[in-house]
Amino acid sequence: MSNPAPRTPVAGPLEEREESLSQMAYNDLLDRLIKREIPIGSVLQERRLAEALAISRTPVRDALNRLESEGFITRKPGGMLIVKEFSTRELIETLHVRQVLEMEGVRLATGRIPPAELDEVEAAIRALLGADERSAEQDWEVDSRFHRMIAEKSGNAVLAKHIQDLRVKTHMFNMDRVPERFEIGHREHLAIIEALRRGDRDAARAGIQAHIENVKLSIIEKLRTI
Repeated sequence: MSNPAPRTPVAGPLEEREESLSQMAYNDLLDRLIKREIPIGSVLQERRLAEALAISRTPVRDALNRLESEGFITRKPGGMLIVKEFSTRELIETLHVRQVLEMEGVRLATGRIPPAELDEVEAAIRALLGADERSAEQDWEVDSRFHRMIAEKSGNAVLAKHIQDLRVKTHMFNMDRVPERFEIGHREHLAIIEALRRGDRDAARAGIQAHIENVKLSIIEKLRTI
């Protein structure tokens, strides 16, 4: 396995520094996995990765846990972490199932979300769009707030959990990797919120369908360039 180039540790309060280092390790490893720079079947050793990245083992462990939850690596008996095959088909199928579930979620949620909650999520989206600087973490937080609001207000806890689990599997294609989706995606969110505010179930459902379809198309195009 090729070792990542050493990075300069990020300064700041301990908790923020650990979180930043975890994100750095995650981004570095994910890029290598997507580009297949780390071969399928490779064993990922926490200690070796920490040494290569010049950071402690804790943020590396956090990064590996995220990659495992997203299905890029798998844990064998004894705790050994192995690189899984990255399947474009599996990713597209995941997005298809997510599309179906979120269409049903927004259908059920229409008319059940308090106007004040819609206002709060809309304000968060507009604040992010208007910010001079924004990070992938901020984008994910606001994006999650929007999708979680709809899923939870569907009134179906099982549906909401499945949606959240599927969203984690596509989290890697965030603002850093598909930046062209940032503004367009949030504008789509605003249109869906407006449909929900009107109580227009059909428009909200069509909005979610188009939104996730556009996410899928952007990811497919991104994968073609790798």
